[in-house]
Amino acid sequence: MKKEKLEVIKGSDNPFQDVGLPDADTKLVKADLCGNIIDILDKKGWSERQASLQTSIDQGNICRIKNGDLKGFTIDRLIKVLNKLNHRVEVTVRPIRRRTRAMAHVQL
Repeated sequence: MKKEKLEVIKGSDNPFQDVGLPDADTKLVKADLCGNIIDILDKKGWSERQASLQTSIDQGNICRIKNGDLKGFTIDRLIKVLNKLNHRVEVTVRPIRRRTRAMAHVQL
C-alpha cells in the first residue's frame, strides 16, 4: 500500500482568516466572547430559561449564543451579555509582531 504524504500548513491564530472569511478579526472576537459566555453559563449550571431570567435576554438569543450562531450579534451586544453575567471585558491593544498576522485579543 502506497502511503500518501500529507502537507502540513501552519495556520495563524485566527482560523477565520486562515479560511479566507471576510471580517476575520471581528469573527474571532465574537467567537471569544461567545465562548466565555458559554463557559460562564456552564459553570453556573443554568438552563437557557434560567440564563434568560437572570440576564433579561430572550431565551432564543441565549440558545443561539450557546449554539455559536452569532449572526445578528454585535461585539457590544455580546459584551452587554457578559456584563449582565457580572463579568467585565478588557480589550488589549498592542503592535503586531512581524511574523504574526493582525489579531484582536479579548480578556475577561
